[in-house]
Amino acid sequence: MARDVRIRPLDRPGDLGWIVMAHGETYHREFGWDASFEALVARIVADFAAGHDPAREAVWIAEVDGRRAGCLGCVAADRTTAKLRILLVEPWARGLGVGGRLVDTCVEFARSAGYHRMTLWTVDVLEAARALYLSRGFELVEEEPHHGFGHALVGQNWERELAVVGRAPRS
Repeated sequence: MARDVRIRPLDRPGDLGWIVMAHGETYHREFGWDASFEALVARIVADFAAGHDPAREAVWIAEVDGRRAGCLGCVAADRTTAKLRILLVEPWARGLGVGGRLVDTCVEFARSAGYHRMTLWTVDVLEAARALYLSRGFELVEEEPHHGFGHALVGQNWERELAVVGRAPRS
């Protein structure tokens, strides 16, 4: 049976709280991360909600059969660099193409908003996310030990160039 997968803008009551709750619960269940991770997500979401430029920053909610199943945000790192933030796909929705559709939506938005480059930060244990980033043209540019969320991790910085319409890609 085909599932109805849709990507929509963050625009409904409960979306902000769901992002924070889903991150906290999912990453605790899967990796044992403590509430400091949920607090980080809450700060990212609160900063976005408190004020963002809708022409240059956005958050999307993925729905499967009308149920929230994932999210992803794009925020400005600087004038020419967008930052991919808060990617999550609920475990029950994995394998349906939700993550790929979210990342594709984010990259296309960043490109159309005029950004030249997109960056993201993740940790090495998030193997499925890292595979998704690789498949969408991101490259690992830096790794360093990171103690966070109650664990010793390896933080990773990833980036990709964006070919902006009317502009040749940088070499």
